[in-house]
Amino acid sequence: MPSLWGVHPALPLLLGGLSLFLLRGRAAQVALVLAPILGLWNLAGLDSAAAADAGVVELAGMRIDLLRVDRLSLLFGLLFHIAALLAAIYSLHLRDRVQLATGLLYAGSAVGAVFAGDLLVLFLFWELLAVSSVFQVWCRRTEESRRAGMRYLLTHLTSGMLLLAGAGLRFVETGGLEFEGMTLDSTAAWLVLLAFGIKAAFPLLHTWLVDAYPAATVTGPVFLSAFTTKTAIYALARGFPGVELLVWVGAAMTMFPIFYAVIENDLRRVLSYSLINQLGYMVVGIGLGTELALNGTVAHVFAHVLYKGLLFMSMGAVLLRTGRINGSDLGGLYKSMPWTAGFCMVGAASISAFPLFSGFVSKGMVMAAAAEEGRVAVWLMLLFASAGVFHHAGIKIPYFAFFAHDSGLRPREAPPHMLVAMALASALCVGIGCFPGLLYGLLPYPVEYVPYTVAHVVQQLQLLFFSALAFTVLMLTRVYPPELRSVNLDVDWLVRRALPRLAAPAVGALNVWTRAVRHATSVSVQRTLRTVGRLHGPSGRFGEPWPSGVTAFWAALLLAVFVLSMAWSR
Repeated sequence: MPSLWGVHPALPLLLGGLSLFLLRGRAAQVALVLAPILGLWNLAGLDSAAAADAGVVELAGMRIDLLRVDRLSLLFGLLFHIAALLAAIYSLHLRDRVQLATGLLYAGSAVGAVFAGDLLVLFLFWELLAVSSVFQVWCRRTEESRRAGMRYLLTHLTSGMLLLAGAGLRFVETGGLEFEGMTLDSTAAWLVLLAFGIKAAFPLLHTWLVDAYPAATVTGPVFLSAFTTKTAIYALARGFPGVELLVWVGAAMTMFPIFYAVIENDLRRVLSYSLINQLGYMVVGIGLGTELALNGTVAHVFAHVLYKGLLFMSMGAVLLRTGRINGSDLGGLYKSMPWTAGFCMVGAASISAFPLFSGFVSKGMVMAAAAEEGRVAVWLMLLFASAGVFHHAGIKIPYFAFFAHDSGLRPREAPPHMLVAMALASALCVGIGCFPGLLYGLLPYPVEYVPYTVAHVVQQLQLLFFSALAFTVLMLTRVYPPELRSVNLDVDWLVRRALPRLAAPAVGALNVWTRAVRHATSVSVQRTLRTVGRLHGPSGRFGEPWPSGVTAFWAALLLAVFVLSMAWSR
């Protein structure tokens, strides 16, 4: 299929986003859906050889690579256009032009970032990604969303500044801005890795995600879950494949969110912790760096965007119809929202890696890569995390939202356009699970991995069976943490609560010192002004007219001092 215009892949989405600031009603809805469709058409005709020449420009003596097309960038570009299309269909009920326009600008920024050929272009789209995405939080227009959005923006602008600093140092060191594989042997590489790590929600840097996503609009997390963290995963795969540190960072990411998700009441926050858990598999794959591991990472990104978006869609529909999202307030909704419940279960089965669903054919590649490399400890951590995600996302989300205690709520089914978006995402989840070759054929390296072996299927079914059995026993014995209206403390408590309290005495002392300095300065200035006024006022000593002889004497004296000082300096 020929390219539509032969333009940069991000341009259709960016222009579509800008047009939504001007359009209203049905025209805005058409533009919202048409932009990603035209983007897909344009993407299908990209020629990597032609793009290599067309994307290079000279700026101030530097070579700027606007467009790099290869199998890795093409797959992420395809995924982001599909995600933008699904999110656009899901958002058709909105009349908020700011939210819709920035949603497409956000998607276009992500596409621009994955096709960036150097660190400068990456930085530009990296910052646009942050600025455009924050409106998915702010457009909820509550005090909570305003504060969460501000914290989100500050975090991601910090990531951008680190990336810019790293790029600058790399230019000084190498004389270029090429975005290629790096090793952690320089300050520049560490700064770039930290910038990527913030957006990828590394441990201790992750709280922006679980803070902002639950505070976003109904449709916001559908956009947010697809682009920001996945752009970071792309950047890590491009910039740091095979870096050993990432293996252990990713393994930690798969583990710690499980415990938070199990005790969390807000179901969108549960999905946010689950998102970090799934990112951990991808980071592990990048750290392993083998062809199987990188293929597994990219395949899992593709599957994850679809099933995580589907789960956020189902919870968004629940929030739209009930105004509630806490597990303690929901239950029994399958009676009036059966389609939403069914689509949610497809997403739950996919994230839990049930056979015939997308997670089964992608997650297993990363675990197989860890086993091939002899990483027994890492493989066991991934296995434990796989059981954990079945508990908190595969069971907890659909159970407490749709099947637990009857809350008495009987809301209407989700709007038709939301059901269409969820149906399309579900079809893709099942299609990838049943026909994995369609996805494997798009991966960066040739795939020899076979997901449907007897050993793999039996092992996964055993894992799921015993996980379900454990959940059932814990529920019957009332050991499983109940859904309570509570606030769970994460590491951001240290910055938002503990640090201000610890710093309060020092801040108080500083305020006292500042007030004292301000008072002393004020008194000194006033005294000086009074003295100057007394001496130079109309009745002051220097204010009255001087005789001409006195004036001539002082002028001659100053001239003599000047002449002597010049002679002395020579």
